[in-house]
Amino acid sequence: MSESPATLPTDKELVLRVIPMPSDVNASGDVFGGWVMAQVDLAGAVLPARRAQGRIATIAVKEFVFKQPVRVGDLLSFYAEIIHLGRSSMTVDVAVYSQPLHDAKRVLKVTEAVLTYVAVDEQGRPRPLPPV
Repeated sequence: MSESPATLPTDKELVLRVIPMPSDVNASGDVFGGWVMAQVDLAGAVLPARRAQGRIATIAVKEFVFKQPVRVGDLLSFYAEIIHLGRSSMTVDVAVYSQPLHDAKRVLKVTEAVLTYVAVDEQGRPRPLPPV
């Protein structure tokens, strides 16, 4: 994987920032991809939870392509945007960028994913989104 400089997006909302810790790494010393995926799911849920005004559930993840490894101590920034609204579902694009804490000007795009969430009632059944 080669490092391609990136710039932080201005068309998406910053929804989460996190620093991976030593307990989040694999045997090679890189942060587990699954850990990053879990953070993407958390970040992706922020805007749909606001829009749904209640419970939501993740129902689909389109794909993850990791462009860069993540290191312990990198500052990860998660940017999200709702790209589709259905009757009860919302599709969100989440982009992840890393910045070494000692070099905030060095920005690398780590991954991007498209996730779908659905508004659910207390029994976990789909419910319509409230009017805007």
